[in-house]
Amino acid sequence: MNAPDRFASTPQPDAAALQTFIDETWDREIVPALTEYIRIPAKSPGFDPDWARNGHIDSVVRNAAAWAEGKRLAGFKLEVVRLPGRTPVIFFEVPATGAGSGKTALMYGHLDKQPEFSGWRSDLGPWTPKYEDGKLYGRGGADDGYAIYAAVTALLALDRQGVGRPRVVGLIETCEESGSYDLPAYIEVLQDRLGDVGLVVCLDSGAGNYDQLWLTTSLRGMASGVLKVEVLTEGVHSGDASGLVPSSFRVLRQVLDRLEDAKSGRLLPASFHCEIPAERIEQAHAAAAILGDKVWKSYPWACGAEGQSVLPTTTDPAEALLRRTWHPTLSVTGTEGFPALQDAGNVLRPYSAFKLSLRLPPPVDAVAATQELKRLLELDPPYQAKVTFEAEHGATGWNAPGLAPWLQQALEGASRTFYGAPLGYIGQGGTIPLMNLLQESFAQAQMMVCGVLGPKSNAHGPNEFLHVPYAKRLTAAVAAVVAAQP
Repeated sequence: MNAPDRFASTPQPDAAALQTFIDETWDREIVPALTEYIRIPAKSPGFDPDWARNGHIDSVVRNAAAWAEGKRLAGFKLEVVRLPGRTPVIFFEVPATGAGSGKTALMYGHLDKQPEFSGWRSDLGPWTPKYEDGKLYGRGGADDGYAIYAAVTALLALDRQGVGRPRVVGLIETCEESGSYDLPAYIEVLQDRLGDVGLVVCLDSGAGNYDQLWLTTSLRGMASGVLKVEVLTEGVHSGDASGLVPSSFRVLRQVLDRLEDAKSGRLLPASFHCEIPAERIEQAHAAAAILGDKVWKSYPWACGAEGQSVLPTTTDPAEALLRRTWHPTLSVTGTEGFPALQDAGNVLRPYSAFKLSLRLPPPVDAVAATQELKRLLELDPPYQAKVTFEAEHGATGWNAPGLAPWLQQALEGASRTFYGAPLGYIGQGGTIPLMNLLQESFAQAQMMVCGVLGPKSNAHGPNEFLHVPYAKRLTAAVAAVVAAQP
């Protein structure tokens, strides 16, 4: 079936009119909708095992679905898909309005959130939205509750101008912050309905600054789990036992020394490293030339010795970008077995447990890395202590395929049109498990991975915010790129 005549007559959008419509929609509808979204503690199932009974995920799904259905896009169909025992997904589709190649554009986002965390500014909170100086503060707005609202608005902006575009489907999950372990089942169930995907637009990534469009070129993988060291069945008086009973914390430190050089932070096993492609090194230097010292100065550093700011592991901008995107790195994200300071008596604790998050270079296989991690940590424990590593989540990273000429041209044009600056290329240190899955499922698809998580937006931490002016321009850029898909 041919597209209606009104679409065939307008091959390119009027950029100024497109941006105006998008700006007004954000101000009138999206900011209020996201304000209500932030109020709902829709924590990912990994942080809220009773998510189904608590109903918060269902609430944000219901609200987002109702908003999208209320936009009355021609031919728009939306379904909340539910598989037994799994978090729900929103699936929507809208038919093509242009001739094109018949391929589909897939838009992705998620509605589940990270937990509260501490350290929020006194007038802010994870579930207390506040709009200030163009920033919408609160958990999840930028990571990335805005995605479905921006995606539908981009399509509305094209259709109201009669600009032809391909068939579009949307996939909005609610398990991403827990590793997207429910998503493969939905991809399998929805495979036929997704169609022949030629472009994936993922709105769950970051930006190097708020001055231009940034394309994500790679994502690190992750292996996480709990390392536990047990030496006693119950706590004992430290004055009586210390010096004879080995400290569980000291044993834990020795075990971690097998994994990481404590002085430099370098991961020791060679299998956790990879050779960085020359193109990514070149792009890191180009991004460093744009960002300069902002690469490391944008973090909320504490005051260190003599009142000076704590320093990063490197102050070279290009090296800093590579370390946070292509180097394996270990973080301790949680502890157990340690009483709060005010409750810490003179007791030798029976065990120490750390939650470990190991970020992996994009090509390193997460399953193999997790197996090696377990072997390394549990092997020949000091003092024959009981040392266990229980893996939790793992996801292999992603290295973007080469850009087709049409996509490179469309991205560059969108950045210059809506930001007034050239396109930037940047790797991200975070993990989006979906990208590898989609790369495998749609091997020939082009990837537009982008997002609003720029400097100090602080996803997962305190004072997270959505930079609304940037999000408005990103919405327009997405519309332009989708319209350009052949």
